[in-house]
Amino acid sequence: MPNPLQRIVILGTGGTIAGQSAARTDNVGYRAGELGVAQLVAAIPALAGWPLEAEQVAQLDSKDMSHAIWRRLAERVAAHLARPEVAGLVITHGTDTLEETAWLLHRVLAPIKPVVLTAAMRPASALQADGPQNLLDAVTLAATPGAQGVLALLAGEVHSAQSVRKLHPYRIDAFSSGDEGPVARVEEGRVVPLRPWPQADALGLDVLPPDEAAWPLVAILPSHAGLSEAVVRAQVQALASLGLCGLVLEGTGNGTVHAALEAVAREVQQRGVRVLRASRCQGGSVVGDPAGALPSAGALGPAKARVELLLQHLAEAHRAP
Repeated sequence: MPNPLQRIVILGTGGTIAGQSAARTDNVGYRAGELGVAQLVAAIPALAGWPLEAEQVAQLDSKDMSHAIWRRLAERVAAHLARPEVAGLVITHGTDTLEETAWLLHRVLAPIKPVVLTAAMRPASALQADGPQNLLDAVTLAATPGAQGVLALLAGEVHSAQSVRKLHPYRIDAFSSGDEGPVARVEEGRVVPLRPWPQADALGLDVLPPDEAAWPLVAILPSHAGLSEAVVRAQVQALASLGLCGLVLEGTGNGTVHAALEAVAREVQQRGVRVLRASRCQGGSVVGDPAGALPSAGALGPAKARVELLLQHLAEAHRAP
């Protein structure tokens, strides 16, 4: 039963969970972010007795997530976390960039209360929408004593911000924690922990610039067969003219990188650009750190490695006198 003395705050950002299509049988031709978060909550009778607050932070398809919305979302999360009567938060989000938002919030805020991102693979108008159950489970998790950190909950599985990845473009069980496995499961309204809740040292909200133009430029370049060094050099030259601060190499296999891309990456690294190599493989981590190799992103995929480089640059700039 919910504790009436503690509140759960639900922040809405749009996404498929708030999407609608013209036909209830259409699970792909929908418009994301059509319904407000208050409407999503009102559509779940089981939430009627919960002490909830709903706030709309943004309303978009998460493929269009911006640095400005990240900053606004982090501000609202931090403000609610500071309220003693708030037990935890839920964020409704699109699936496309959910793992990036989760990693940014985890690194910036490292909350000791649960902040649960949830989403849906089918729009709210679908015959068998998955959003309502995900949202109900997310509220249950956010109210669980002892839970903490930035978490993602979909299809009954709870993932840490570091390990969660979207592996499938369509199925409702599209997310995984890979080799690490989920942190917990939610089974019929009961949270079943499987390993320790995630912890981190918070960088602090102040590292995020209020002006979107002040965010550093970090790019992702893929490695692949038949890669042209001339093309890579043209891309990097264009990026450098825009103020490139970081470069993520989306490598093959165990973070391996085509010789042409590696050569250019080493040149920009010598000019002070941070470089990380990740793997395009959807499971596992980049293993090992051979002598002389470019820095590894470890367990982070390319998208989260980009967020990590963003935050490293911002944290260093924030510390500078």
